[in-house]
Amino acid sequence: MSNAVVPSSGVLVGRAKVLGHAYPRIVTVRDGAVLDITSKTAPTVRDIAELENPAGHVADATGTKLGDVNVIVANSWAAKFDPTIPALLSPIDLQAVKASGVTFVASLLERVIEEQAKGDKAKADALREDVLKLIGADLSQIVPGSPAAMQVKEALIARGVWSQYLEVGIGPDAEIFTKGQPMSTVGFGADVGLHPISSWNNPEPEIVLVVSGAGRIVGATLGNDVNLRDVEGRSALLLGKAKDNNASGSVGPFIRLFDGDFTIETVKTAELSMRVEGEDGFVLDGHSNMAKISRTPESLVEATIGRHHQYPDGLVLYLGTMFAPVKDRDGPGKGFTHKMNDIVSISTSSLGTLSNRVRLSTECAPWTYGVSHLLRDLGKADLL
Repeated sequence: MSNAVVPSSGVLVGRAKVLGHAYPRIVTVRDGAVLDITSKTAPTVRDIAELENPAGHVADATGTKLGDVNVIVANSWAAKFDPTIPALLSPIDLQAVKASGVTFVASLLERVIEEQAKGDKAKADALREDVLKLIGADLSQIVPGSPAAMQVKEALIARGVWSQYLEVGIGPDAEIFTKGQPMSTVGFGADVGLHPISSWNNPEPEIVLVVSGAGRIVGATLGNDVNLRDVEGRSALLLGKAKDNNASGSVGPFIRLFDGDFTIETVKTAELSMRVEGEDGFVLDGHSNMAKISRTPESLVEATIGRHHQYPDGLVLYLGTMFAPVKDRDGPGKGFTHKMNDIVSISTSSLGTLSNRVRLSTECAPWTYGVSHLLRDLGKADLL
C-alpha cells in the first residue's frame, strides 16, 4: 500500500492544533507546506463546505505558513506530540457524523454471520461456509430494492435464513446511523478506541463524504469506522454501544474538495488499501473496491438528508466497507481481533493515508472540546 499521507495533488482542507490558539485553525497544503487560512469569512470547515465554491475559496485563500507538511504529520502522532509544533486534527468540525452500513456484499455476509454466531467468534468459520454456500451466488449481482432482490428475499425467508442485515443489504432502505456527535472524531495519528468489554473487533476502512446543509457533496476524506463485532453480533440494538465510543471514529488526514480533477466519479472508482501492524509481528492487509458498492454514494446521501431530515450544519457520511477480516491471529479458528497498540493505516491515492494507533476507549484522550467551546473561542477571537 502507498505510504503517502498527503495526496500529491488536489485542494485540501483540514484543521490543526497550533500553539497560541485555543481553537483549531483551518489549514490547507501548498508546495509541501501547511498554511493557516482561518478567516472570518469561513472560520470553520463547516462554513467552507457551505460556500458556493469551497475548492475555489481554499485554493485562493491567503495564509500563514505553519511549517513543513511532513514535520506536522509526524508530530500528529499522539505518542510523539510536541506542543510547540502544529499537529493535525480531524478535518471536520460542526458537521453531523453519520454512517451507512451493509453497503457491500462482503460486509453483508459477515453481518449475517455475526448475528447467527451471537458474538461468538469460534462459531464464525463454520457459519461463514454454510452462509456462503446458501446465499453467496444469489447476492453477487443483486441491486438493492429491485424486483430481483425481492425474489431473493422471499427465497431466503423460505430457507429460514432471512436476517435484519439482509434486509438493509438488499432491501429498499439503506442502513443509516449516527456514528458520533459533531466534534467527536479524531484525526491522523490519534489513538482510536475500543470499548473495554469487547474481545472481537475490527477496523472498517471507508471513504467519508462531506455534504453541505443543502445536501450537496463537496468533498471526501478517509475514515475508520471502528467496530465491535461481538457487541453488535449479540444484538443489532446494541449498535450504539458497538459504534459510538470515545475515539471510535477517525477521519482524515485532510478533506479533498471536489474540483475539475477530483469528483464523485473518482470516489466511485477508488481502491482502498488497509494494513494492520501489531506489536506481535502480525500483519493484516485488506482492500475495499468502491466499484463494488451495492448502493451508489449519491443514493446513500439522499437516504440521509432531504425533505425527510435536515442537517443545517451539513454532515459527513461513512460509505461502508467491503473489508471483513477473517485471517486467524492467535491460532486456527480464532479469527481476527485487535490487540493494543495495533497501527491501522488506510490509503487511497486520491486521499492519502489515515493512520491511527488502537487503544481502549478508556485510555484514549477524553473528548473535552465540543461545539460550545469552539463557538465561545471563535467569538473571543472575533471570528464570528
